[in-house]
Amino acid sequence: MANDIMKQPAQPIPWPHAAQSGSQDEPQLAIASQWRLMWWKFRKHRLAMISLVIVVTLYTVALFAGFFAPHAKTTYHRGYTQAPPQKIHWLDNGKLAPYVYGYQQETDPRTFERRYAVDEDVKIPLGFFVKGDPYTIGLKGIPVDWLNWLHITTDRHFFGPKHHGDPFYLAGADDLGRDVWSRLIFASQISLSVGLVGVALSLGLGIILGGLSGLIGGRVDNAIQRLIELLRSIPDIPLWMALATAVPARWDPTLVYFGITVVLSLLGWTHMARVVRGRFLSLREEDFILAAELDGVSRFRIITRHMVPSFLSHIIASVTLAIPGMILGETALSFLGLGLQAPVVSWGVMLKDAQSIRVIANMPWMLLPGVAVTLTVLVFNFLGDGLRDAADPYR
Repeated sequence: MANDIMKQPAQPIPWPHAAQSGSQDEPQLAIASQWRLMWWKFRKHRLAMISLVIVVTLYTVALFAGFFAPHAKTTYHRGYTQAPPQKIHWLDNGKLAPYVYGYQQETDPRTFERRYAVDEDVKIPLGFFVKGDPYTIGLKGIPVDWLNWLHITTDRHFFGPKHHGDPFYLAGADDLGRDVWSRLIFASQISLSVGLVGVALSLGLGIILGGLSGLIGGRVDNAIQRLIELLRSIPDIPLWMALATAVPARWDPTLVYFGITVVLSLLGWTHMARVVRGRFLSLREEDFILAAELDGVSRFRIITRHMVPSFLSHIIASVTLAIPGMILGETALSFLGLGLQAPVVSWGVMLKDAQSIRVIANMPWMLLPGVAVTLTVLVFNFLGDGLRDAADPYR
C-alpha cells in the first residue's frame, strides 16, 4: 500500500490561480519566490489594485503638474473672480471637438452682486497639447550648481483652451480669478510629497530606535520606550501647534516645508518603533541572528542586513498606511494657519481660503481640496490593506 501511495502523481496546488493556468512558463507555487507569492495575493484584492492605479496617477500628475494644469498657479483674471465651473462639451456638430461656453456677467439690481450665466453664443474651443503659460519641469534654483541644468522649460499643456488667455475654469475660480483646478494640481506636489518625505524620516527613526530597543534591551530599551510613551500621551494637534510655532515665520517657504516635514516625522516614528521592537524581540533568539553575533557582525549590520529584510513586507504595508497620516497632518497645520503659508500652494492652504461661510455659500467648488484629501487617504488605506494581506501570502 505504501508503494501505491508513492506512485500516485502529485496533485496540483489549488492556490494561487496563476499557478494553475496550465502554462508551462509560469512557476508553480512550490518554487515561487516570496515576492511573486505576494503579488499573486495582492492582485486578487480588487480595491487595492484600483487604489494602486489611482496612487500612481496622482503622483504622475503631481510630478508633471505644469503639464497637466491648464494654467499656472499664479495666473489670474480680475474679470472672472468667483466664476463657476464650466461644463465641457465633447461633440460639436457630431465631431469630436471639445469646447466650453463663455460667461455672461449679470448684476443684481438690488444687491449689485455679480452673477455669471452661460453665454451659448460664445464657444471657447479646447484641445490637447495646447500652448499656454510657461512652466518648468525638473530641478531649478537648488543650491547644487551641477544639478541646475536638469530642467525643461516649455509652454505645452495636456489639455486647455486653444487660444491662450480664453477663460477656462474646469473647477471654477477663486476670489482673485485664479483657476482652482490648476491650483489643486500644483498643490498636490506639496501635499503628496510631504507624506513621502515625512514617512521616510519617521521610518528611519522607527527602524533604528525600535531596532536598538528590541536588540539591545535593558536600559536602552527602557529609555526608548519611556520616550515613546511620553510622545504618545500628548494630544497630536496641540503638540503639532507647539512645534509648528517654533518654525520662524521669516523663513523661506521651502525651509518651512522641510520644517513641517521634520515636525511630522518627529511624531510619526513611535508606532513604527513599537512594531520593529516587537519583531526584533522575537527574531533576536533565532539561530541566524545568534550566528551573526558569534561571527562578530556589528549590530547595525544585523539590523539592516538580517533582521529588517525578514519582515520587509510588513514595513511596506505600515509605510503605506502611515502616508495618509502625514498628509492629514500637513493639511491640518496649514488649515489652522500654523503650517505652510501663501504663496506656497497645498491642499491645506487652499482649504484655509474656504473656511468662511460666504465662500462655502457662494463658491462651494472651493471645497474641492477636501475631496482630494479624502480620496487620497481612502486609496492609501485600501492600498495598505491589500499590502498587509499580501505580506502573509500563506494565510
